[in-house]
Amino acid sequence: MSTTGPATELDQVVLPAIPPVHLLSGQVPALQVTDRLHRGSQIVGRFETSGLAGFKVAAQGRPLRVSLSLSADERSVSGWHTGRTDVAAPPRLLQIRSQGRLRQCVLLRGKKAHARVAFDLSPEEIPDDGLICIEALDITEGDGVCDELRQAVSGRVGADGVAGVRLDKVVFEEPPAVDYDPDTLDGSRCELYSLISGGGLANLNRQGVRLLRSGMFVVNPVLKDRFGSSGRITLRLGTRAEPASVIPATWRRVNSEVRWLRHATRKLLHTAAPSVERVIDFRDGDAGRPEVTVHGNVIDLTLPSPATSPLLVIMTPCPGVVPTLESGTAH
Repeated sequence: MSTTGPATELDQVVLPAIPPVHLLSGQVPALQVTDRLHRGSQIVGRFETSGLAGFKVAAQGRPLRVSLSLSADERSVSGWHTGRTDVAAPPRLLQIRSQGRLRQCVLLRGKKAHARVAFDLSPEEIPDDGLICIEALDITEGDGVCDELRQAVSGRVGADGVAGVRLDKVVFEEPPAVDYDPDTLDGSRCELYSLISGGGLANLNRQGVRLLRSGMFVVNPVLKDRFGSSGRITLRLGTRAEPASVIPATWRRVNSEVRWLRHATRKLLHTAAPSVERVIDFRDGDAGRPEVTVHGNVIDLTLPSPATSPLLVIMTPCPGVVPTLESGTAH
């Protein structure tokens, strides 16, 4: 047996992932490190709780764009791996970190929610061994998130939000030289682009208005030269009455229909515009009084494009009414 440093002839040669590459399974050699991630065969894996996945990637001194697909299903609950589950109704708020830095945050609501995450890594952030670590943390864990934000979401989001969440796909590729994005995206496309996270999309092909049933949404740092990276973003927000069909009991249906009629009347009078309670920077805390312009039954919320830290927008509660994201416009 001959040795070269700490390695021996019995050590297996680890083949790194060579960009562009789509990793769809947890059985690939490039997945070198896992911490509280159960490897899958049809998916990369499922998180037991806040955890980590480390991939060996042949970056060769180039920048990389990392894209993740996450989802929640009927097994995305605390204790799924032991058979003793605690189904949590509140939405989940997750941090996605890489190389020790917070990249984006994801809000997942329901059992069929899919979310996209995308961020760039500079050559200086990728070590010589090519190990790229991706962490999924509950909002209450880790550093870099201010106490003010954690207090604001206390009681609004579930505990142990990462438990059972699926990591469906990981993509490593070079950032494109130029992205040809439209100036305006509808609410659903804003979420698919990972600019917005409002609870996750059940149908990734869905277009149009995005219902914000959680009463809040995340505005994520944008990718260089992508939609929203020009400095300011205007988000058009509206409201929609809760449909009676989602409330099975007869008396609740009646009350819901009354609320719908009341909301319809407010729309006729142009008084059905939503209200933004506050905007909080995940790292720095309160972002000050938001810039809001009212246009009849909708408002335009203008924000600076987040560069390094996500923003949380909290809507003012209005019983029987669901806030909506109509569109996003990049300036």
